[in-house]
Order: sequence, then C-alpha cells, then structure tokens
Amino acid sequence: MRITGTMFYYYFVCRRKLWCFYNNITLENESERVLLGKLIDESAYGREHKHIMIDETVNVDFIKDWKVLHEVKKSKSIEEASIWQVKYYLHFLKKRGIPIEKGLLDYPKLKRRQEIFLMVGDSERIEEIITSIESIVSQEKMPPTIDSKICKSCAYYEYCYV
Repeated sequence: MRITGTMFYYYFVCRRKLWCFYNNITLENESERVLLGKLIDESAYGREHKHIMIDETVNVDFIKDWKVLHEVKKSKSIEEASIWQVKYYLHFLKKRGIPIEKGLLDYPKLKRRQEIFLMVGDSERIEEIITSIESIVSQEKMPPTIDSKICKSCAYYEYCYV
C-alpha cells in the first residue's frame, strides 16, 4: 500500500477524513479553503521546481539543492499534522538513500518558517503510524466523527454532520 503525504497528514487531522480520502470520497475540490491553499501554493516560490513526485507515492512541494525539503502551508492551524507530514517525507526519502538535511514548513501568508528534523525515535513512530493508517483505510466502515472545532472548516463537514 502506498502511503501518501496527504494520508499521513489526514491521520493527524481526522481518521474519518483519511478513510474517505483513501476510498475516493473527495470533497476538497469544492472547498473555498482548499482552493485558497492551492492559490497560495501556485503563487508562492514561483522560481522553484515544485511538486516533485517520488516513487509515485509522495508529492513534495519542493527540495532546495537536494538538501532542504519545503512544505508550503497556508496556516499553522493543524501544525502537528504538518510537522509529521514533513518528518514522513524525510523518513521516506532517507529509506530510499536520499539524505535530506532538514525540512522547512513554509507559511508564506504568515511570512514564517519552521525547521523540521528527523529525530531519534521518529522513524519508529512513523512506521507505527503507517501500520495504523493501513489498518484504518482497510476497514469496511468509516471511523466515527471527531466533533472537533476544526470540523466546521473542513470540506467534509456537511458529509459528516448534515
């Protein structure tokens, strides 16, 4: 099973959203928030070669000189998910013999940046999360709603609650 960066991100955001995404129930195309994120992605870092697909699995925003991996986000609202997504990318590349020095979470709208490193124990946690993701997406029924404050701004809100 190919675990994408989006799947890894959704694991931290909402297990139900992860399940829906994997099972091709996608509602992001109609979301204004998602469209805003795509607009920021398209307009930021215009000189960089962006959206680098690796092993037909992960799609990295861009890598500077094959030393620094960049992931562009519109806000810090779900920062833990973003941090672990970057750590997953670093782990994924390291397993393929591509030693990236660090990751950067870029927030162009906020004019902020955060350095991310793969720390001792992170790879083991990532492997555990991968196993958990595989288990979640292979379930016959979708996981329950999470009733979080982030749900109201989610593209799946009406699908889950209305």
